[in-house]
Amino acid sequence: MELPWNDPRSNKFATTIGLITSDGPLGPNIMACEWTHHLSYDPGLIAISLGFTKATVENIRSSKEFGVNLCAIDQSLLSSVAGGYSGSKYDKINALRELGFEFYEGSKIKSLMVKGAALNVECKLFQEVTCGDHIMFIGEVVDAINNPEKQSLIYHDGKYWSLQSIVKPNQEERDRIRKVLESYKK
Repeated sequence: MELPWNDPRSNKFATTIGLITSDGPLGPNIMACEWTHHLSYDPGLIAISLGFTKATVENIRSSKEFGVNLCAIDQSLLSSVAGGYSGSKYDKINALRELGFEFYEGSKIKSLMVKGAALNVECKLFQEVTCGDHIMFIGEVVDAINNPEKQSLIYHDGKYWSLQSIVKPNQEERDRIRKVLESYKK
């Protein structure tokens, strides 16, 4: 069964937006990647799923590295530019610089990183897996910088969102739940 892009069923997923930076045959590039996932703590592994025709695919295959910059809530314009234009037709890095966004050199990879992102992760290519109509690049984390004052931008139902904290059950409620579960222990 197909579950196409922009289908109401596909739009139920809520994801962070990975701003994927790369450098290779097509030059420095940035793209917005809705499917960015943390896969493993040890070693630190992050997966990004990209369409076959993306300029970033060629750059990653050539350089064997990429940056994952989780888009912050004050970077929705950056995400729109990075995701709305092809790196094979536009120099998005210089266009974004002119629009006021800043980049910095990665410390362990040659790709630029996005200044002011919620999280910056430098990755060396660990594995490439074809998954249906996408390619999953799994990167091993070689450096990571958390920006605690920044909140990740969320993509859901074709719109950008910010998160609101919802209170977890209190200790009394968790104790009640535990008692119920203990009565059903196998």
